[in-house]
Amino acid sequence: MRVRIETVLDCSAERAFAEASKPSLLLHVAAPIIRFRPLQPATFPARWTEGRQLVALHLFGLLPIGTQWVGIEYPAARSGEYRIRDNGAGQLARRWDHLVLIRARPDGRCAYRDEVEVEAGWLTPLVALFARLFYAHRQRRWRRLVRRRFRY
Repeated sequence: MRVRIETVLDCSAERAFAEASKPSLLLHVAAPIIRFRPLQPATFPARWTEGRQLVALHLFGLLPIGTQWVGIEYPAARSGEYRIRDNGAGQLARRWDHLVLIRARPDGRCAYRDEVEVEAGWLTPLVALFARLFYAHRQRRWRRLVRRRFRY
């Protein structure tokens, strides 16, 4: 099941991409709904590099909800666009294929889109609903962070 949600950020596409490339930004915008704890390797890199990393997931920082492989890729993009893909999978979702698409706009701002394809067996509709709520939350946190000039 596919979920797509988009917002406009009051920053350049280049700056949004630079920030989206940092695991620290993920930790900030996912809070307090999901907390990620690195397992393999045991620490997050300063910037995402292509490859796989195993993380433990905690709902609201307390309730363990399993592990997930984060599979980072940087797919080719058109001029003025940036893409980051997490081709992940975990105990709850057999497939969590998340694409971040950042596009420059003529007004100097950027369009930011989260698009995810989830497969979780009979739980797929519930996981997709969670994804919609989670990405709406993340985008609210993104907009707030942009207003604060990325101070977190």
